[in-house]
Amino acid sequence: MQYNKLSTQRILSIDALRGITILVMVFVNELAGAKDIPGWMKHMHANDDGMTFVDAVFPSFLFIVGMSIPFAINSRLAKGDSFLQLQQHILFRTLGLLVLGFFMVNAEGGYDEAAMGININLWALLFLTAVVIIWKVYYKAGKKLVIALKAVGFILLAVLAFVYKDEQGGHITPRWWGILGLIGWAYLYACIVYQVCRGNKYGLAAAVAICVAWYAAAKLPQVQQTGWLQFIPAQAGNLAHASIVLCGMVASLVFFDESKPVKLPKRFLQAISFAAVLFTVGYLLRPYYKISKIYATPTWCMYSAGCCTLIFAFLYWLIDVKQIKAWTSFFKPAANNPLLTYIIPDFIYYITTLFGISLIPESVDRGWGGIAWAAFFAVAVMGVAILLNKAKLRLKL
Repeated sequence: MQYNKLSTQRILSIDALRGITILVMVFVNELAGAKDIPGWMKHMHANDDGMTFVDAVFPSFLFIVGMSIPFAINSRLAKGDSFLQLQQHILFRTLGLLVLGFFMVNAEGGYDEAAMGININLWALLFLTAVVIIWKVYYKAGKKLVIALKAVGFILLAVLAFVYKDEQGGHITPRWWGILGLIGWAYLYACIVYQVCRGNKYGLAAAVAICVAWYAAAKLPQVQQTGWLQFIPAQAGNLAHASIVLCGMVASLVFFDESKPVKLPKRFLQAISFAAVLFTVGYLLRPYYKISKIYATPTWCMYSAGCCTLIFAFLYWLIDVKQIKAWTSFFKPAANNPLLTYIIPDFIYYITTLFGISLIPESVDRGWGGIAWAAFFAVAVMGVAILLNKAKLRLKL
């Protein structure tokens, strides 16, 4: 039985927001290497009280994950998935995100190339190749061939994990889970909550409040100093991220749940009211918790989710209601193939570094030149994604 009555058609505004988020993510990641750029185009420092649009990119992706979950779960239930099959799908997808984040983090630093016996750039390229082999959509290949290829990919990952050595001579470890790993944990918790609440948007909103309360409890000295309660601060960040995913679910159900007939103006009013509540909660929490992406504070979560709700409401009005949608075709490749688009810059970085190639002229490594380069790079990555889509190279967790 499905939890909600949702359309089986793809919602173009959701795809557009996903594609825009991926493009901006590529842009800000490239921009991070530029010098002398305005402060509002950089991440805020961990101990600062504030956020820039750069700090809103990651929560935008979490929000989009949340918007997509009700469609994905109800679609699988409609196709006849049992309870166990659904949980298996959720766990495998979570594991995939954790593995991706785990390897990416270890490729970024803390390694000992001499002990590994392999150049870290080559190691990372082999990892990315394994990712393509394992999560590629094989359209026409036979089942046995697909299983064999995926087995090769998993064996390659195992070998890469085995040869990895950190600076202390230790094995590969999750120092932190990386962006994709954090998304994986938030996705897992949100999927569990969605099923427990049986797709009820008020239950999901209550779960957002529980996530905020969990974070508050994690900061209490009594909790931090009590050994058997350490699971509370250990999971505070993951549940903070999950709160943004849950907000995306609520927004999705506000607009698209047709279990009860609701006129479109009322749906927009509900969305705006939900955003107002999020902003109000963030404002009330501000004296106690600064706005910080690094610390995943509830103020940052609430403000980010509120902004995402309003941005999506505008895109839905523009694209799906007013049918002003021709411009969205540019973002379609990233929207339909987000994982591949996300790792294209990593392929470029590790290939160029391995061969000592510098893509950035010295004249554009700072200021507005750096900004222009980052914008060009993001568009170029989108162009590569278009070509790979045409070649039917698609990755799916």
